[in-house]
Amino acid sequence: MPPTAVLDLVAVFVFALTGSLVASRAQLDIVGFLFLGCLTGVGGGTLRDLLLGRVPVFWIEDPQYLAVAGAASVLVFFTAHLIESRYRAILWLDAVALGVAVAAGVTVAREAGVGWPVVVLMGVATGTFGGLMRDVVANEIPLVLQKGELYVSASLAGALLSLILLHLFPSAETAALIAAIGATFALRAGSLLYGWRLPVYRARPPKAQARGGDEGRP
Repeated sequence: MPPTAVLDLVAVFVFALTGSLVASRAQLDIVGFLFLGCLTGVGGGTLRDLLLGRVPVFWIEDPQYLAVAGAASVLVFFTAHLIESRYRAILWLDAVALGVAVAAGVTVAREAGVGWPVVVLMGVATGTFGGLMRDVVANEIPLVLQKGELYVSASLAGALLSLILLHLFPSAETAALIAAIGATFALRAGSLLYGWRLPVYRARPPKAQARGGDEGRP
């Protein structure tokens, strides 16, 4: 099995676990679990393939990806009650899937022969879009949009690191992909464990308001 397929399979499985855990928090039925699990599992890769013009998309060409996502959903349906903090589990599983999916997106884009900016964007899209759809459908604040979170920035750093390493060491493709996974996960984990954040915009009153609106007085 080629590395791209392995990375996609792992990302689909772990992302499907997170989608199913979100379904458990919403107390959905088994169909809801399957829907959210499959949506989260294949969402990012679907966007990637459509943007790159890879048709049919990966899970239509090989339905085993849907089978893996479905298996993950059923597994969570029967075991979610055993997890003490399902939200915490979602965060950590999502961090693992994010790193793997970024590496998968970078690999597929490089194989498509596109330029490096597109390779980076495809890595980010593959890593983030499934989780974004999961949270939107479940009516939760998307992790990708939470203030200051290292999420998109973590996937961006992982994708860029892999390309830099491949430029310096063209034959070290496996090491570059492992580095992308590790860097993405490490940054995301740092955000979860230590509160690493990006600076956020803070509104400031106009100068006139700050001075009490008296700039027109003599």
